[in-house]
Amino acid sequence: MRKGFFITGTDTEIGKTAVTAGLAHAFAQTGRRVAALKPISAGQDFIDGHWVNDDVERLRAAGNMVLTSAEVGALQLRTACAPHIAARIENEAIAREPVLHALRSVAFRADVALVEGVGGFRVPLNDDWDTADLAADLGLPVILVVGLRLGCINHALLTAEVLRTRGLTLAAWVANTVDEHMPHVTDNLQALQRGLAAPCLGHVPRLAHADHATMARHLSLEPLLEHLPA
Repeated sequence: MRKGFFITGTDTEIGKTAVTAGLAHAFAQTGRRVAALKPISAGQDFIDGHWVNDDVERLRAAGNMVLTSAEVGALQLRTACAPHIAARIENEAIAREPVLHALRSVAFRADVALVEGVGGFRVPLNDDWDTADLAADLGLPVILVVGLRLGCINHALLTAEVLRTRGLTLAAWVANTVDEHMPHVTDNLQALQRGLAAPCLGHVPRLAHADHATMARHLSLEPLLEHLPA
């Protein structure tokens, strides 16, 4: 895979899906075929006779390719917890090759594939595979979503250090407001910019309705274009 990005975050619940959906919408406006994918997810609700993962459905709506829920989310677990724990509870195997095959088969048809991880950068998937391995398997440039709250500088710099040890490129980062009352935001952003040494795609405020079109207005694609094939 050489035409897309892997989106990870400093933690869980810091806006990876909202940012991925916003980027998908923004790329779609350029005329590219965009697939926003979440190959592994945990947590479903039973709605109208079907098990549904909200993140998967948000990404499916944000892209401009006609994809099924199964194509966007190759492996959707029902229990809302760490994937390897959910898999054990549900007697489900998270197998490396089937997940990668399903992901690549969809990404191959897109001009831009946006692949969202699950949780932070090093979440176990099985005994010898985690989300950092998944990112390395794909080899895509990485976009880091930094949840702005106390401790975010440490979390962001540690994540960036680890992904670089895996031979991955930090293409850009996004500052997403998690704690709207966080003090010294400007100082934190300056420290993040120095430490991450990568372009910031945007500083997203706390949004009452973080739909993909609204999120896209707070993000810039320009720093990402150099990472895509001409």
